[in-house]
Amino acid sequence: MAVCARLCGVGPSRGCRRRQQRRGPAETAAADSEPDTDPEEERIEAGAAALAGAGGGRGAGPSPPPRCSLLELPPELLVEIFASLPGTDLPSLAQVCTKFRRILHTDTIWRRRCREVLHRYRHILGLWQPDIGPYGGLLNVVVDGLFIIGWMYLPPHDPHVDDPMRFKPLFRVHLMERKSATVECMYGHRGPHNGHIQIVKKDEFSTKCNQTDHHRMSGGRQEEFRTWLREEWGRTLEDIFHEHMQELILMKFIYTSQYDNCLTYRRIYLPPSHPDDLIRPGLFKGTYGSHGLEIVMLSFHGKRARGTKITGDPNIPAGQQTVEIDLMHRIQLPDVESLRSFTELSRIVLGVREQVRQEQQRQESGAQDGEGHGPQSPREPQPGVELPAEKGGEPVDGEAVAEAAPAPEQPAQSGQGQPFVLPVGVSSRNEDYPRTCRMCFYGTGLIAGHGFTSPERTPGVFILFDEDRFGFIWLELKSFSLYSRVRATFRNAEAPSPQAFEEMLKNIQSLTS
Repeated sequence: MAVCARLCGVGPSRGCRRRQQRRGPAETAAADSEPDTDPEEERIEAGAAALAGAGGGRGAGPSPPPRCSLLELPPELLVEIFASLPGTDLPSLAQVCTKFRRILHTDTIWRRRCREVLHRYRHILGLWQPDIGPYGGLLNVVVDGLFIIGWMYLPPHDPHVDDPMRFKPLFRVHLMERKSATVECMYGHRGPHNGHIQIVKKDEFSTKCNQTDHHRMSGGRQEEFRTWLREEWGRTLEDIFHEHMQELILMKFIYTSQYDNCLTYRRIYLPPSHPDDLIRPGLFKGTYGSHGLEIVMLSFHGKRARGTKITGDPNIPAGQQTVEIDLMHRIQLPDVESLRSFTELSRIVLGVREQVRQEQQRQESGAQDGEGHGPQSPREPQPGVELPAEKGGEPVDGEAVAEAAPAPEQPAQSGQGQPFVLPVGVSSRNEDYPRTCRMCFYGTGLIAGHGFTSPERTPGVFILFDEDRFGFIWLELKSFSLYSRVRATFRNAEAPSPQAFEEMLKNIQSLTS
């Protein structure tokens, strides 16, 4: 009710509920005990009666028809009348008399006013992914007072993956009276200017700037690039010594700046959560080498977990599945000294990959033979590898019991962390990674050439550090990515059903396939 009142400008009036809430108990009781009329109302009625009496005493001519006071109308009719008035007139109307003030507290009036003002834009609240080629993005549209604002969420500056997200406004809708609303573009550094929003369909809309000259800077493209670089990377080009990284940064600026905030957005949902998930799913910031930090959505799908890119790069664009974790093949890492050897880690991971390949072949053979059975009992496990438990011949999600050799109690069972260190030769953008982990699983990571050419899934290791952080070792790239949870709260972002979430993943992946 308070928000509705602010939308129509009644907040400052003496009938505003927010103001009533600030009264003390004595003031509230006094207000509640007010009569239905006030002195001004009595004066209006007394004056009308006097006029009627004077006219009747002259006895000349026909008596005028009786005048109906607005106060005499039934409340239901007054609600209809008040609901049709402009929002700016309602504060004055609330000050006329106690009766009007009480009627203006009717929720029906405010619901209608909200529908009139918000009906064109009610579908754009929530999370969206802009169509910016391979780069994507994360837009959060929220109601903030008299505005609907579209905030673009940006990862922290590379490589500080644990820092909070950054955000900047791209557009805002100023909610006005008389069913109108003003759309303003917030892009650039010269303040709000004229913009336009077109709602294509329920889960898609587009924005357009009508004054793109407001995006230009007096120093030309060079000044625009330097300003963008400070905002995007928190440094100057001279601070970035890697030539390939400089090329990637310049390419992104040229590509993204050409849109001038004229973009199409498609709705995305946060992943649904289940009690048996390994950790709570959601959005994470991850390190991607020379590409900097990117946003990834972690979701669980039965025996597998997936990391889908919300922001991307020219190699692996937004919408693609960057990592996949096989929750049925858990890996027991060796001791820290052995783990320092990349050769030892490769031997373990490649052994699991071979085991997975053989299991898939047996499943395919069984399907062709019409057996219809699940996976056969696996062979002797590879050293350092745990295999899924079995109940009645069927694997159990997330469990692991068989081991190649005796090992201490597992971290998942004991609640204690297992020592972890990156093998020698594995590069990492962030050396401040956790030195203990809960558990590890076999996984695959997607790699490709520039322009998403020759994409290939390659073996790797998923390392779960805690509820808010995980990592992935890309075996072929000899690289390590560290991921940290996005802790921002997003409203209107829940999927209406698990099927709707799965369909959303397919849609955003198909755009860049």
